[in-house]
Amino acid sequence: MADLRQDRGQAFPIYIVMVAGLLFLAFAFFAVGQASATRNGAQGAADSAALAAAQRAREELGPKVLTALTTPGGLDNIFKDGPVLADARAEAVTFAAKNDAELQTLVPHAGGVGQFKFTASVQTNYTVGESVIPGTEREHGNATATAMIELRCGLPPGTGGSTSPTPMPTPTPTSTPPPVTITCDGKDMPTDPLPAPDELFAVKLVD
Repeated sequence: MADLRQDRGQAFPIYIVMVAGLLFLAFAFFAVGQASATRNGAQGAADSAALAAAQRAREELGPKVLTALTTPGGLDNIFKDGPVLADARAEAVTFAAKNDAELQTLVPHAGGVGQFKFTASVQTNYTVGESVIPGTEREHGNATATAMIELRCGLPPGTGGSTSPTPMPTPTPTSTPPPVTITCDGKDMPTDPLPAPDELFAVKLVD
């Protein structure tokens, strides 16, 4: 009987160590979960900021389509001058803030023909929080995302090609310009009135 009590006494410290180890693992997994949630929050903020910048830039591009239709290769070069960066950046800042994050950088860059991209980098205003892992209380979430504006339209076949249109004839003072039709995602659309920006340009997240 004394041996049994002695065995129990020897096992008790081992039991304590095992329980402490399991508790540490539980808290460590919780810290990993906190870090993952912070990263996800940062990624959501970056996605929102990039999309907001692209959507704001898209709003100013609609009228440029009509000008592009009167210029050889105009649709190819519709992003040549780029959109107004200040307006796009202001929109990105706003949407990052709505997701409790701060916009770090917004980088515009050309894509392929008829494409333009914005890459947003953000940092969360909040941290991972205190945990059993040292330093997490100072660790913010960081993420980047890229959104692309893509021209959805071209001229119908037989009118100069989808991306290198034949210029419209210049009207004489006594005539009106001929109606222009463009094809957007396979659908013919008149340009008077001008289609909505989201019908002319798609905005999406890209890798």
